[in-house]
Amino acid sequence: MKLLQIDSSARTSSVTRRLTAKFAEEWRKNQPGGEVIQRDLSTTTFPQITDDWNATHLEDSKVTPAQRSYLSTSDELIEELGAADTVVIGAPMYNFTIPSSLKAWIDQVVRLGKTVGYGPSGPQGLLANKKVVVITSRGGDYEKGTPKQAFDFQEPYLRHILGFIGLTDVTFVHAEKQAREEAAVSFAAAAGRIGGIVNDQNRQVVAL
Repeated sequence: MKLLQIDSSARTSSVTRRLTAKFAEEWRKNQPGGEVIQRDLSTTTFPQITDDWNATHLEDSKVTPAQRSYLSTSDELIEELGAADTVVIGAPMYNFTIPSSLKAWIDQVVRLGKTVGYGPSGPQGLLANKKVVVITSRGGDYEKGTPKQAFDFQEPYLRHILGFIGLTDVTFVHAEKQAREEAAVSFAAAAGRIGGIVNDQNRQVVAL
């Protein structure tokens, strides 16, 4: 079994990094023979989406060496994602949405013929049979039913774009109110929920 741990915060002691580390620790306990692959997006160099991205629409035999070099980062990230059984993503909320590093990763892994295909019925995600856990940190309270729910452009976007490439088994863990007095309580609740999620996933694997 393989776990892909993705961190997108540029802060080394961020809430999301602490919680993704907690997830990986609990996962290792349940999968002692498993492998954890760590991907730190803050130290990953992403190429810009330029005209060379048009090579993703070409037949493989028509791709030039320069274009292959340009697409090498995308190839690596897609292979990494495809090999994982479970994916945990640390995603702090910046200005009501996600960090630019996470958006850059998404732009590299959403790719025609690799993670999404098009047929008579429209787009179809090509990644499946993976469990994804997205751990967020938020300064305020954006829970459903609260006044600020409409400002949450983080979970809806991530749920949609992950589903677009076939990742539909997605669980969100929100560490809310991290800029308020309730920060520690909310963090503890998120950490506790992580342990429950990992244990539930392990029971499902054993049952299969």
